[in-house]
Amino acid sequence: MKFYIVIPAHNEEKFLSKTLDSLVQQTLLPKQIIVVNDHSTDGTEDLLKSYSKNYSFIDFVNNKSTATHLPGAKIINAFYKGYASLDDEFDVICKFDADLIFPENYLEELANHFSKNPKIGMVSGFCYINQNGKWILENLTRKDHIRGALKAYRKSCFEHIGKLKPSMGWDTVDELLAKYHQWEILTDESLHVKHLKPTGQSYNKASKYLQGEAMYKMRYGFTITLISALKLAYKKGSFKLYKDYMRGYFKAKANHIDFLVSEEEGKFIRKLRWQGILKKLS
Repeated sequence: MKFYIVIPAHNEEKFLSKTLDSLVQQTLLPKQIIVVNDHSTDGTEDLLKSYSKNYSFIDFVNNKSTATHLPGAKIINAFYKGYASLDDEFDVICKFDADLIFPENYLEELANHFSKNPKIGMVSGFCYINQNGKWILENLTRKDHIRGALKAYRKSCFEHIGKLKPSMGWDTVDELLAKYHQWEILTDESLHVKHLKPTGQSYNKASKYLQGEAMYKMRYGFTITLISALKLAYKKGSFKLYKDYMRGYFKAKANHIDFLVSEEEGKFIRKLRWQGILKKLS
């Protein structure tokens, strides 16, 4: 099974070598790794020159964007910069972050899951963060959700969902659309991936409204957005974030921002979300 991996990297000199080292030591080696040096001002490019010289399946491209580290569009636009340099011969396409350490059997186990069940469209392990010297499960991790840091898509699923949306919420809408197209999502909790930089740690303050905007663009509607915003703010331990999320939702609604999904897809998404909410309440 051919794995192609795209890694957007913005000033990741501190962590990137650990990510690449863990990938070149896989029991099932990827066929290609493309790292996108996205407007880095540190030693990321020099590091990539060294790896591309020493490993024939690693290459990189430089991308000029903005120095502001925002979730969503910036990351996915960088992903597409790398994706454009690949051929079409892959079985699985991965979008990985540049601050992960994978267990050596990670890709092999993903390949096993994909091979055993042709209905599986996406697979991942779980993210762990270092807290006081111990690796603990990152609190945003759920069994029914694959983190944006470590996405792996079967080729046909990737194409079915229209690839990735350059917007905050891309790593939720991809799964919702996969389910809409009757693909299954699998998380393997036995695969522990070390996440060296917790999610959102380096995001700019300008990103605080984007989560609510994404909920609007996924056609959640007011009530589901309200519940989702409360839940996410609680997980992140900040009621202020709830207010930011709701403000982002109302700003997007007032400005008539374009949706990420069609009306039919939105209806399916709301039904799916209500099923999940009611299941947890029962």
